[in-house]
Amino acid sequence: MKTSVAVLFGGRSVEHEVSVVSALQAIANMDKEKYDIIPVYISKSGDFYTGDVLLDVENFRDIPALIKKARQVVPYGADGVLKLVSLSGLSKKVISADVAFPIVHGTNCEDGTLQGLLELYNIPYVGCNVMSAAAGMDKYVSKIMLKDAGIPVVDAKRFYNFEWRSGKDGICDALEKEYGYPLIVKPVNLGSSVGITKVSDRDALVEAVELALSFADNVLVERAVQNLREINCSVYGSASVNHASVCEEPISADDILSYADKYTSSSSSKGMSGSKRRIPAELPEEVAEKIRTFAQKTFTVLDCSGVARIDFLMDDSSGEIFV
Repeated sequence: MKTSVAVLFGGRSVEHEVSVVSALQAIANMDKEKYDIIPVYISKSGDFYTGDVLLDVENFRDIPALIKKARQVVPYGADGVLKLVSLSGLSKKVISADVAFPIVHGTNCEDGTLQGLLELYNIPYVGCNVMSAAAGMDKYVSKIMLKDAGIPVVDAKRFYNFEWRSGKDGICDALEKEYGYPLIVKPVNLGSSVGITKVSDRDALVEAVELALSFADNVLVERAVQNLREINCSVYGSASVNHASVCEEPISADDILSYADKYTSSSSSKGMSGSKRRIPAELPEEVAEKIRTFAQKTFTVLDCSGVARIDFLMDDSSGEIFV
C-alpha cells in the first residue's frame, strides 16, 4: 500500500514563487511507485487548494484562473493523519494524507509557522521542527547559537525599525566605526537573497536599510567578506546522525549571489537547478572537508532534520570560512 504524501507549498511569503518551483521539482522526482502525491497549494492569502491542475508550473502564471480550477480545502488532523476537507461542491469530500511534506520558503512558512500548525494537528511531517525552523530562518538567532558552539560566523549588528527611526545617525556612526565599509545589509528573517544589498558609503547604507525594513521589522548589518567565494554544502539526516554532500560553488553575476542569480537569470521554471555552479567546488580536499564538518555541526546545533543546505562565505585570500 502506498504512503500518501501531501506536498505543501506557496504560502504568505515574498518567496512564494520560489516555493512553487521547488515543490514542483520535488514532486516530479518523487517515486510514484511508493507514494501517492497530493499537491497542496497555499495561496498568498493563506487559503489551501489541491488538484492536479497544480502540477503544471505554467498554470501558476495566472493564479486567479488557477484557483478557480483547483479545489479549495480546509486542513485538520485526525488520529495523526492530515485531512483535507473540500469546500466546493454539494458533498464535502475528504482527502487523507499519511505525512505532510512542506516545501516552502520564507516567513509564515519555513520559519516554524507551518510546522507549528502540523504539530498542533499531530501530523507527521518532513524536515525541521518548530524551534529548528524558526532559529534557522532568523539570521541573528542562528548566529548566536552557532557562535556559542564555536562555529565561525560573520560579526553583525541587529536593530529594529523603531530604533532606526529614532536613531538613524547613531546606528550608522556605530556601524562605520566598528566595521567600516563595505557592509552587507539584509532583512533578519528572509531567504533567497530578498532585500539584501552590499553598500560602500552612508547614502547607500541608509537606502539599503530602508529596503530591508520594507520586508522585515528588524535588520542585520554585517561586514562584507572580501575576496568572496560562496560555497554550499547540504546535510541530511537528524541532529544525532547525519551526512554531508560534496561542496558546490554557485557562480554569481555580481560579488554577492542575488535573487536573479538564483532564480531568474536562466529559466524561472528551473529555480536553483538552472543557475550556474561548480559541483564539486574546486577546493583543496582539507578545505572541503572542513566545510563539510562545519555543515554537519551546524545541522546538529540547530537541531535540523530531513535535509538542509548550509551556506558558507569564504575569503579566498585569508582562507577564513564563515557559516
